[in-house]
Amino acid sequence: MRLIRPEECRRMPWKNGGGETIEIVVAPEGAGLDDFDWRVSMARVAQGGPFSSFPGIDRTLAILDGAGVRLAIAGRQPVELTTSSPPYSFPGDLPAAADLADGPVRDLNVMTRRGVVEHALDRLTIAGPRDLRLACDIALLLCRCGRLDVETADGTTPLDQDDALLLDPCPTEPLRLGPAASAIVFVVRLRTARG
Repeated sequence: MRLIRPEECRRMPWKNGGGETIEIVVAPEGAGLDDFDWRVSMARVAQGGPFSSFPGIDRTLAILDGAGVRLAIAGRQPVELTTSSPPYSFPGDLPAAADLADGPVRDLNVMTRRGVVEHALDRLTIAGPRDLRLACDIALLLCRCGRLDVETADGTTPLDQDDALLLDPCPTEPLRLGPAASAIVFVVRLRTARG
């Protein structure tokens, strides 16, 4: 279990040079943009344009703040993504571009190497204490709004806004989540691809 504060995250340019990303965690540790197994990051998108190409990568995008984007992916109908939209998954090797709805946005991006790791990304609004069963190999919780106490068999870890908690390996027993009032948390579940 590892607490990751925003100021500890590595800042690096986008693969296509069009912006900057804040890398929350990558595996294997120290991997670059061409050789990771999985990666979770945030980015500020100040202007529309094409996405970087990531051959062999599956990715999921969620809007953290801002008015949203219109995402156009080759072979698919364009989709509008806002802070209230569910996370959106697509292959990283398909040509994709985004137009901003009204000014910059910040997004959360989960990427996994196809055939090596599989992922799921969920956004939860938590208004009171609740149990959360993860049922995966590795998990990451990102507290987006509010404050959240995460209780495991190893103790309680408080998360403030944009703090992340890496659970590797993922505990088999449910987590106990206790928000100070109401909190929004993103839950990343990672599983080693089997077969």
